[in-house]
Amino acid sequence: MYKALDNLIMYRELGSDSILRNLAEIIRSFDEKSCSNEELTGRIFREIRRLLSLGTDYGFDKNLWHDYIAYILVTNENPFTLTAECNELEEGSVRSFVLNDIKIFNRLFCYDFSYIEKGLNIECFSTISNYKAIHKRAALYNKDVSEKVRKLSDSIENVLISSGEGADTRDENELAVSTLKLLTDFYRNYGVGALGLNSAFRVSENDDFDNQVVSWESGGIAYTSADSMVLPGGVRLTSIRNNNEIRLDDLIGYEIQKKRLRENTEAFLAGNPANNVLLFGDAGTGKSTSIKALINEYETKGLRMIELYKHQMKKLSTIISGLKNRNYKFIIYMDDLSFEEDETEYKYLKAVIEGGLETRPDNVLIYATSNRRNLIRETWNDTNDVELDKHRSDTLQEKLSLVSRFGVTIPYMKPNKKEYEKIVSELAERAGIALEEDKLLEEAGKWSVGHGGMSGRAAQQLIDSIVR
Repeated sequence: MYKALDNLIMYRELGSDSILRNLAEIIRSFDEKSCSNEELTGRIFREIRRLLSLGTDYGFDKNLWHDYIAYILVTNENPFTLTAECNELEEGSVRSFVLNDIKIFNRLFCYDFSYIEKGLNIECFSTISNYKAIHKRAALYNKDVSEKVRKLSDSIENVLISSGEGADTRDENELAVSTLKLLTDFYRNYGVGALGLNSAFRVSENDDFDNQVVSWESGGIAYTSADSMVLPGGVRLTSIRNNNEIRLDDLIGYEIQKKRLRENTEAFLAGNPANNVLLFGDAGTGKSTSIKALINEYETKGLRMIELYKHQMKKLSTIISGLKNRNYKFIIYMDDLSFEEDETEYKYLKAVIEGGLETRPDNVLIYATSNRRNLIRETWNDTNDVELDKHRSDTLQEKLSLVSRFGVTIPYMKPNKKEYEKIVSELAERAGIALEEDKLLEEAGKWSVGHGGMSGRAAQQLIDSIVR
């Protein structure tokens, strides 16, 4: 195993503390008899425990070793995998390097641990090769990552195991070509690394990353796992698990607003001109829900979403710069965006949207929600003559220019009484609430008085209280 890893070229960077590399060093020590059996057994158990932990995190099952090798292949960002996201692999030197690596991974996939088990009198490798997960609940792991990795693992197993043992050099080449076809299809369909396996991310508050990070000189990007990545400049993106599975059609009403949002997003995904979007209006009307629903609608078409908070605005240009060469369409989502008059973070947003020297890439848009139409709070000092500011018109224009940089602004206003009652009735029907219409609407009216007025949020809270 250790000799094989030394011969990797394209997939060479595995991380300084990867399970695979550590196991290779353990096998080297076993072959060279440089450590006691007790020490080797302890080192093996440490890596097996890490493998079990990884399997639990991602819901791996049946053969943890096969799933782990597949996990490495789908998370290893290198010049080949990044290119394979977008383009067909042509004949040439790169293809020969990749095939060399695939032959090695095929051998690792089918690696026989029996001799080291016999030498150390252990059975842990046999156990993980026929593993039964201790749970089946999707809430305990990242289901999207699990399904993609396990599907690839099963496909590689079908290619290699069904081919039988004792394959000659010619057969090994053919098997490598078959495995490479599986991988290139995977990269083209899903992508590679955290961005390929997940659809939504948040910007981590802790940008310090551990010793498993690998820095790729080709793109200056470092990756830690299937659900975390570090962009140039040290900005870390962490995947958001268990996203709300709501769709736009689940939001009752606001058909014109949803139509405009869909049209702009679909134009963006098709590579046509599209605008940054601001959804503004009353609280609880579905602004945030509409944007979050886009992930469930368009994830399979290459849409990715990154949630950014106001206090992280300084990182915006770094994030956009790190995403511009990837084969996805990114929406940077800013919820409840507003600024007080003494806050200046909005200047970073203005410069990025329009006005900076670096052009915003075609694969990034900004979608924001706000309860304020103008985003920045205005005071009487902005509209009246005040001795502190002799150029009130300039000040006012400075604040209002931010909203003008959103090419699409969509209003979400509170429903009237009839619309509110329709929302309540439809939500009750979906929830299977058997309550007379008059009684239900009476409760809806009472509820709105004590819960911020008539809104979709208030209606949903009422239904939730009845279902309990």
